Amino acid sequence: MVASQLSQPERTSRHAAGAKGATNGRKSADEVREDVKEYYGRIIQTKEDLQTSACCTEEKFPSYVKPLAGMVADEVASKFFGCDFCVPNVLENTSVLDLGSGSGFDCFIISQLVGETGRVVGVDMTDSQVELANKYTQWHADRFGFEKSNVTFHKGYIEKLDELGLDDASFDVVVSNCVLNLSPDKEAVLTEAYRVLRTGGEMYFSDVYALRRVPDNLKDDPVLRGECISGALYWNDFITLARKVGFTDPRVVQSEPYFVDDSVRGQAN
Repeated sequence: MVASQLSQPERTSRHAAGAKGATNGRKSADEVREDVKEYYGRIIQTKEDLQTSACCTEEKFPSYVKPLAGMVADEVASKFFGCDFCVPNVLENTSVLDLGSGSGFDCFIISQLVGETGRVVGVDMTDSQVELANKYTQWHADRFGFEKSNVTFHKGYIEKLDELGLDDASFDVVVSNCVLNLSPDKEAVLTEAYRVLRTGGEMYFSDVYALRRVPDNLKDDPVLRGECISGALYWNDFITLARKVGFTDPRVVQSEPYFVDDSVRGQAN
């Protein structure tokens, strides 16, 4: 698992590519998204349902995050499927976009970091996750002592932020937690992240990466995809994509090895 940081040095207008059709007998982008929505919307109900350890526990969070995580509603925390928490601790008064916000766990932590005058926007494509996040927006505002919530959630695709009305250069920071690997069009995700960032903005995210390219015969398996394994980018391909869309100076904030156990390997047999 790797926590990464990207910097946006210049203002450039770019737009996400549309859904790609299936090639060589593989699933289309839309079919992959439906598999992921099914996995996180129906099959996986809590962290205990996951078959691998790609999603970390709160014990691995940075020290400044733990007390903030403790302020988040239990129901929201039970559906946190991220891998670590790669977000800077100084975010006061900033605008932050969370790609693949799920139950809103990260967003509600970031809400406390940006403060009442900051803004947090979460985007997720799974109905049940967005519904849960919206259920707790005002609950968390009250818990944090805010007059009104500084968090909003949108149902949509992280590859198509323009369809949600998210304007160019409208965020200071973009974050994502173990979601890029789930996307069938990673270049579009990075392109859209770059587009919505203000000049000098940064993208921080945790994800699973591979030391070599994942074989095509594994990429369409819904369990391996849902467990953040078969969609993992080869690290060098990520660097190439990031620079291609305009980001500079990609850097690793921290990393640790992640091994797939035999029970999950068996899913591909």
